[in-house]
Amino acid sequence: MKILVLNGPNLNRLGIREPAIYGSDTLQDIELACVEWGKSVGATVECHQSNREGVLLDWIHEAESSGFGGIVFNAGAYTHTSIALRDAIASIDIPVVEVHLSNTQARERFRHRSHIAAVCVGQIAGLGKEGYRAAITFLAGRG
Repeated sequence: MKILVLNGPNLNRLGIREPAIYGSDTLQDIELACVEWGKSVGATVECHQSNREGVLLDWIHEAESSGFGGIVFNAGAYTHTSIALRDAIASIDIPVVEVHLSNTQARERFRHRSHIAAVCVGQIAGLGKEGYRAAITFLAGRG
């Protein structure tokens, strides 16, 4: 199974940006771990990050035709603002797991609402990078 890991805006700043909230791992650390976790469950993992909503939309739209069987998606702040990403997820026929490094429910009120949760098969928040491992393991088990 091929799994696509998508990371949204500001996640390229991991390791520098608010380490007390997001941890000290860089995005590269997390992506390398995701590839290894994928191998451990018999999946091939491909990772991408963009600060641009339209680029994320394109990757979601292309995922099915590119042979991906699932998506792990940390939409960052777009989680709380993007109807377009919600509609893109709803338009594909592969499972998406929403992941957040921090516990969004324990943070600012505006982070409590996810526009994408209702069209994802699951949501993992507050487990740091381990949330990615859980999502990859779950998706590989479905495939």
